[in-house]
Amino acid sequence: MKLRLPALAGRRRRRVPPSRFGVSRFGTSQFSPSRLDATRPTVMTRRQLAARRWGIAGGIVGALAALVAFAPATWLASAVARTTDHRVLLAQADGTVWSGNAVLVLTGGPGSRDAATLPGRLSWTLRLAGTALQLDLRQDCCINGTASLQVRPGLGRTEITLLPRPDWVAQWPSGLLGGLGTPWNTLQLGGAIRLSSPGISFQQVAGRWQVQGRADIDVLNASSPLTTVEQLGSYRLSLFSNPEGLVQTALSTTEGALQLSGEGIWGPTGMRFRGEARASEGNEEALNNLLNIIGRRQGERSIISIG
Repeated sequence: MKLRLPALAGRRRRRVPPSRFGVSRFGTSQFSPSRLDATRPTVMTRRQLAARRWGIAGGIVGALAALVAFAPATWLASAVARTTDHRVLLAQADGTVWSGNAVLVLTGGPGSRDAATLPGRLSWTLRLAGTALQLDLRQDCCINGTASLQVRPGLGRTEITLLPRPDWVAQWPSGLLGGLGTPWNTLQLGGAIRLSSPGISFQQVAGRWQVQGRADIDVLNASSPLTTVEQLGSYRLSLFSNPEGLVQTALSTTEGALQLSGEGIWGPTGMRFRGEARASEGNEEALNNLLNIIGRRQGERSIISIG
């Protein structure tokens, strides 16, 4: 007896094509969640790298800010030494560039053995004041309260301003000049040096210094062991601008046995000064040796020439 199979048994199973929208008849998509998951690690990695870069950049900026905020005072001491050719030193500097203190020392420069130190410590505070940096200086022995300087750096231009004071700014012992070397170390001056100013501003433009305002440096009750005269006298060196805007200097005698006078200009090539010294009537013999040291003798006068 023959068995009859259903008609479907002899037919080929028809292959079901995928949907044109990527979904088969059985509901499977070409863009399955497994494929989306494969792309996620790449996206997350890029975000992590970007975050890491920003983190590194922030760390560098923070480190630079901390370096500036806590820059040691020795950096300022090094800058002052270089600028003054090691004639002004901030020894034993302590603190930061922005707030610190040091011992002020004047020397004759590289190779010189002459040095003079002020008593006590010079304190400073450096801060922003608008578009300028303001430097406030204090020293119990020598500065009258607080002396303030404002520095405005610019492209090819630097301006330094001593803020005005109603009275004198600072006073130092004249012996401090001995640290600068010849001829001050030989004269061994006694007395005091006083700085006063209604306000003065120095501007450096294209390598040339210009000045606005005025400052007076008074040498009070000067004396020297090189003469038998008890006091040489009192003198004033004034700094002001001439019609060309250059720094003009004028030396005059207020009173005393030793008479000093002269004029000079602080120009692009440095300081040029021409003056003379002479003894007042009755003091010629007592001051003869000192006049030989001060300058070149021409009869009763001693010619002073700088630059």
